[in-house]
Amino acid sequence: MLEFKRHGTAGLLLLLTLSLLPGVAVAEISVTRGSASAPAQQTGNTPEWVYTLRSGETLNDIAQALLIDHASLGQLVQYNNLASNAAASAGDQIRIPLNWLKRQPEPAKASSVTGNVLHVSGSTGQKSPLSANAIIRVGDEVISAAGSATIVLADGSELRMAPNSRLIFNRLTQYGKAGMADTRLRLQRGEVHTRVKPVMEQGSRFEIETPSAVAAVRGTVFSMQATASGSSVQITEGIVDFGRPGQTRRIPAGYGASVSTAGSAPMNIRRLPPAPVLNPIAPVLKQLPAELSWQADGANRYRVDIFEENSGAWLQSRDLSDIRFDISQLDNGRYDIHLAALDPQGITGMPAIASVEVDLQARTPDLVSPEEGQAVDDDMPEFHWQLNGTNEIARVEIADDEDFRRLITSSEWAPDNRALPSRPLSPGQYYWRVVSEAGGNSVATSATRTLVVNGTLPPVRIISINYIDSQVRVFWERVDTAKDYRLQLAEEPTFNNIIKEANVADTTAALRLIPGRRYFVRVKALSDGPLASRWGPGRELYLD
Repeated sequence: MLEFKRHGTAGLLLLLTLSLLPGVAVAEISVTRGSASAPAQQTGNTPEWVYTLRSGETLNDIAQALLIDHASLGQLVQYNNLASNAAASAGDQIRIPLNWLKRQPEPAKASSVTGNVLHVSGSTGQKSPLSANAIIRVGDEVISAAGSATIVLADGSELRMAPNSRLIFNRLTQYGKAGMADTRLRLQRGEVHTRVKPVMEQGSRFEIETPSAVAAVRGTVFSMQATASGSSVQITEGIVDFGRPGQTRRIPAGYGASVSTAGSAPMNIRRLPPAPVLNPIAPVLKQLPAELSWQADGANRYRVDIFEENSGAWLQSRDLSDIRFDISQLDNGRYDIHLAALDPQGITGMPAIASVEVDLQARTPDLVSPEEGQAVDDDMPEFHWQLNGTNEIARVEIADDEDFRRLITSSEWAPDNRALPSRPLSPGQYYWRVVSEAGGNSVATSATRTLVVNGTLPPVRIISINYIDSQVRVFWERVDTAKDYRLQLAEEPTFNNIIKEANVADTTAALRLIPGRRYFVRVKALSDGPLASRWGPGRELYLD
């Protein structure tokens, strides 16, 4: 077992706390100085990282994975007062000065984007729409107009940008594989909701700067705003050091603070309004709108924010003067609804959170008209149906085959019960049905009906005839709405005596004729339904 310096009670408690956090390496910060020489000058207040070896790891593995080039395995062994041939095993702890650790830029990623959000490259200045899964690097900016974005940092911390915000990523650094990060952002204007993963004293760092203040965070949930008149912060969980640079105060959960751009004005620290008391709401909503209500508590205004649980997308934000809110316009999924009272300055208080699942189910529509097999003279017939579910949208689909593999046209998705096709229908027989959708992913399909659009197909004109020995090949025009063609061969131009008749799927046919005799050929188009074109003009055929 490796020997190491004993830490105080505070360090032990910190170690135990960190060991319970998911995804955080079992490690702590020590303020004990090393007794060996170091590649860089060590001082009494230089922080250390205490790393606990995992199963299968060796000291050499740790040195290669965590140390900068100027720090060697030998120096690490000497710093920890170990024998040169010491064997390490799982659970042993190694002290490493922070300035020996590798530092690497770790980009952030946009986990969700709603509406119009702009991404500005810090290296090229190029502007492009921010999309989900886009990589955000040091120096980049994200500017939200009417949209919003959720951004996840390398350590799992999450930023939710409100509309009309501008956020600059000044530093995104991670200490190798040690799990510590140094993140520094600038909120030039607007608002962010931030959930920061717990960080360790004198190790990881998370700061958001505004034109008038700075917020240093050690693992917390908070909101921050920046305007032309000043900056403010509201802490939901944890602690934030907030204020003008060099003049910060420690603000605990349940409190908010603000500073103005006027340098002489003191910081305003106040208790946030308490979380409203929500009335019971069903955890699964089978239909929308559904009412969210709460008990009156003397506040004049409230704010409701709706976030998608999986992606963190910020979907809705409303200010209300009522004590009820209609939940609507949500697809199927799980959501967190945050409700907070607004104080007289318009600052949000502590949130009450309702977690709900929307589970809307589409039901099979009933067809009304046209009737089965009905023939209509209108090439834009109206289709009518009855929806049987709630919060449904529907469209009519029209195909020329019963399996709807060849969709001819459809109507637009709408919550209506009648529609016209998006383009005129040529004469012929069609199949139609209605598809309904609820919640974005639940679909139901009606029964299928046939429809005949009256009219005639255009006549077919023969365009060329080729003679090869005793064979004649006839070519004719294509009719877009035709399925097949009927060809007739006769020995007189009146076609009273038909000597050959056949259906042809293509626009050409080969005929064998007796030399020295005259023939006449004509073609007409056939549809899937009862319609057919008139016979095209006949053409004379003759072989010498």
